Amino acid sequence: MRVDNLTHTLFGATLARTPLGRAGRGTLPALLIASNAPDIDIVAALGGGTKTYLAWHRGPTHGPIGVVALGLVTAGLVWFGRTALDRKRPPGNPSSADASFLMLACISIIGVVLHVLMDLPTSYGTRLLSPFSWRWFAFDWLPIVDIYLMMALVAGLVVGELTKASRRRIAAIVLALVAANYGVRAVAHAQAVTLAPQLFGQRFGEPCDPGTATIDRTLAAWPRQNGAAPATSGRTCLVEVAAVPTFMSPFRWRVIAHLSNGYELHDIDVLDARSRHGSDADVFWRRTVRYPNQWTPPTFVAATAPSASVFLGFSRFPAARTFADPSGTTTVRWTDMRFVAGPSSREEPRSPNIFNVMVQVDRSGRIVREQLGR
Repeated sequence: MRVDNLTHTLFGATLARTPLGRAGRGTLPALLIASNAPDIDIVAALGGGTKTYLAWHRGPTHGPIGVVALGLVTAGLVWFGRTALDRKRPPGNPSSADASFLMLACISIIGVVLHVLMDLPTSYGTRLLSPFSWRWFAFDWLPIVDIYLMMALVAGLVVGELTKASRRRIAAIVLALVAANYGVRAVAHAQAVTLAPQLFGQRFGEPCDPGTATIDRTLAAWPRQNGAAPATSGRTCLVEVAAVPTFMSPFRWRVIAHLSNGYELHDIDVLDARSRHGSDADVFWRRTVRYPNQWTPPTFVAATAPSASVFLGFSRFPAARTFADPSGTTTVRWTDMRFVAGPSSREEPRSPNIFNVMVQVDRSGRIVREQLGR
């Protein structure tokens, strides 16, 4: 799950129509490969399944070492591929000037860096500092697939084919529209988190830790101590609030309030006047979905299971539910609140996903079963 590779490919093709494309032959394939290279980590799912995929996805290939290494590998592939084609080229059939290996390396590194920077504003996030740090970072501005970003890139490439003399100018316009899209989403995100206290009313609660900011207005980072609820002497308090984007509109957001005993989800349209002036009587508008987060002794045992450890290292808002059967076996299930249906679920897919884990613990505290995904 990431900014889709079609968007990365379209962005790479658009970059090739900027002054970067003047570097010489090989620039286009270098940008196309580099724009997708960090997602080579998806091969981890082929050998190790879902658990390995979550453990490694957006890891070292999205970190500083991976950026440089993938840039050099991409440049080498393009260089050798171009050389192989030149050997098959008929004599006397000159080609355009070749980009040097150093130029290909620089362009490829730029392509890889921009891939990572496109992943960072999504609510899925990326591990910018891996392998030195495995923490996730995100700005929460864009959904995994941004249809408006994709449409702008497609339109620019199509129009550029029809008016080839204006390709670079059209590419510049498209990149300006892309920047404007990011800007609009950043402003709308800030507005959504600012309005969060009004959405939940008195249920918003006091911060569990008064010395820690509870609202993610800029760059979010996780995980937090495996997602366990803090000790609060029985009172309900606020751990964190975040606003994540929805699929169809840059003005509709899912606000997630992480409380000491659960999560509350609310959908908001920042253009709706009720967001600013709604009263307690606006019951439908302020409809909220609540998910419990129960950390019992078996929950802490289940959290040590390999699948649970990987999931809790990935999940930003893991909600734990516990069920005990008559035999004494306890089933613990965690679900990431970023990927569940909320109060207005028309935009939320209901298909199965990998963003939950189940662990069973027997009466003696032994882990007897674990399963990632459903």
